[in-house]
Amino acid sequence: MKKTKQTRVKESKTDRIFMGAVYVFLTLVLLAVLYPLIYIVSASFSSASAVTSGSVWLLPVEPTLLGYTTVFKNPQILQGFSNSLFYTVVGTFISVSVTIMLAYPLSRKTFYGRKLIMILLVFTMIFDGGLIPLYLVVKNLNLIDTIWALLLPSALAVFQVIIARTFFQSTIPDELVEASEMDGCSDIGFIFKVVLPLAKPIIAVLVLMYAVMKWNMYFDALIYLKSDALYPLQLILRSILILNADPSGNVQEMLKLQGLKELMKYSLIVVSSLPVLVLYPFVQKHFVKGMLIGSVKG
Repeated sequence: MKKTKQTRVKESKTDRIFMGAVYVFLTLVLLAVLYPLIYIVSASFSSASAVTSGSVWLLPVEPTLLGYTTVFKNPQILQGFSNSLFYTVVGTFISVSVTIMLAYPLSRKTFYGRKLIMILLVFTMIFDGGLIPLYLVVKNLNLIDTIWALLLPSALAVFQVIIARTFFQSTIPDELVEASEMDGCSDIGFIFKVVLPLAKPIIAVLVLMYAVMKWNMYFDALIYLKSDALYPLQLILRSILILNADPSGNVQEMLKLQGLKELMKYSLIVVSSLPVLVLYPFVQKHFVKGMLIGSVKG
């Protein structure tokens, strides 16, 4: 069988110059984004004196694990890490479940009043009641200083509902619903047997969005929580890096403590960012597909 030779369109000089400029620009953007990450990792493995003196540029200077050993020796950090992990896992499960339960009915044309509900949802994106009314609602529900104060008030995000609804509209046609009804499949059975298996891309999108939001949750914990045992990692980091000080007044001890705090700052950034960096590769394929389908079509 004779192979057909593929013909390649010859680029003009203007096109080559343009593509060269694009590659140069993208390379500069990559370096601008990548260098701070490399610097933070290198600083976390450097000595305290090298960090405070500004000797770290690209690679670790006087490599040491002092920052990480100091971080993990602190029981508050371990407690905060476990709390944040709990809030992230449980909160993401609740948020994804509630979002799907709301987005799927809104995607069906047979659902009565779906346009009015969407108008009310979008209205909440434009107008907010404010912090004080929200705090009073949480207080009247007896959620102050409980784990539910970080899980329930922020369980639903309207933007994620819109993305999920658009995905269901473009992926699950009405003919598929009608066919399942003719086969005797119930609504609940259709959701578990058809909708959820087809919704893996959008579920991956929702999991990543909600997980990042729950992991970085800081302001809600600062407002609603009083017990140190319930603090997430972000609030523990604030208390260590901002409120920590040496009460002795010894200059040498203060300088040593300052250097250790600078080293811990970079180590804590790496530790607090690691779970999200570990999660993303597992959902990357579905994340890109779900974002394109959920935002462009519909």
